Amino acid sequence: MSASPLTPAFPASQTLSVPDRLAVRLGHAGLVPFVLGALLAMLVRADVLPYVVLSLSVYAGMIVSFLGGIHWGILMMARDATPRRLVWAVTPSLFGWVSVVMPPHAGLVIQALLLIVCYLVDRRVYPAYGLSKWLTLRFRLTLVASMSCFLAAAAASN
Repeated sequence: MSASPLTPAFPASQTLSVPDRLAVRLGHAGLVPFVLGALLAMLVRADVLPYVVLSLSVYAGMIVSFLGGIHWGILMMARDATPRRLVWAVTPSLFGWVSVVMPPHAGLVIQALLLIVCYLVDRRVYPAYGLSKWLTLRFRLTLVASMSCFLAAAAASN
């Protein structure tokens, strides 16, 4: 018997259904490069700016790829992978890669949009796997990370 797309094939007891204190702290720590990158993009000299925005762009691309990887992991555990879900699991990495090789001011805009799209997909997928309680943290992280990318892109395009 196979599980339906809305019924996970692994028990909720195997998941961290609520972000624990360490997960929240690590999530917030992951925002440091975003916030620092955006602040530096607005404060550094013009000759240093390309390095700052490139650094932030590479980090954002890695995080976007990580967000797709979460879906890959869910599908491996759930054993209910559909072609559409598998395609989504690799899509953030592919778009993240393309955005990293773009000029950073443009790539950062793409990455900010990708962070938002990843969150919107997670809002649809997480509840089916007992992960709804992660969405508040995901929203907060997405808000700060995407705004940081938008701000740095604006600073770099001036």
